[in-house]
Amino acid sequence: MNYHWNWKIFWEASPEGAGSYLSTLASGLGWTLATALTAWCMALVLGVAVGILRTLPAGLATRLGNGYVELFRNVPLLVQMFLWYFVAPELLPKALGDGIKQLPHASFLTAVVCLGFFTSARVAEQVRAGISSLPRGQAMAAMALGLTLPQSLRLIVLPQALRIILPPLTSEFLNIIKNSAVALTIGLMELTSRARAMQEFSFQVFEALSAATVVYLLVNVTVIQLMQALERKVALPGTAGRR
Repeated sequence: MNYHWNWKIFWEASPEGAGSYLSTLASGLGWTLATALTAWCMALVLGVAVGILRTLPAGLATRLGNGYVELFRNVPLLVQMFLWYFVAPELLPKALGDGIKQLPHASFLTAVVCLGFFTSARVAEQVRAGISSLPRGQAMAAMALGLTLPQSLRLIVLPQALRIILPPLTSEFLNIIKNSAVALTIGLMELTSRARAMQEFSFQVFEALSAATVVYLLVNVTVIQLMQALERKVALPGTAGRR
């Protein structure tokens, strides 16, 4: 059976009553970007904090940081998404659990929390590697000048480490955008979910998936270009980012 291509489908009315199929995909893109950006902010903050913990001389802090990373890095993202959405509310007191399940946009909030914790473990490992790559003499010199450990981390170590790890952080940012598609399994109407709904309503499978592919590609290429510009701007003198 020959497939009937119909690229005009994007301007036809969607059965959902929210305009055309094109506007439906645009709505999905909005949820994808909102989920990815919010989760990225959470992942960056937690990842930096846990990454610092893993470099501290205190044994307990290091063990806590290592346990955090191993927990969230070694459990598949899909499993974590189901655990946060279906299991976590059931472990709480009934009133609190029911309240969480009835929150507006509960699937969005769950996806943000899940992606934030999952990605933060990967960011933490990169922060640890970035700090470890710096000469130990810098932190020791800062301490000798009278700076406290938090001051030396904030003023000397972290600004350099974060610049060094910008390329892998870019990869994690791209991953969190793509990983947001997993949220369709808990009912979040992000881009992939909207594309699937479009194909089910119109039976134009290739058009729907092609559109989603192109949108993901354009978003990720834009992120890469912006991050490369940022990398060149903040690169340490003498490093490749200055070329």
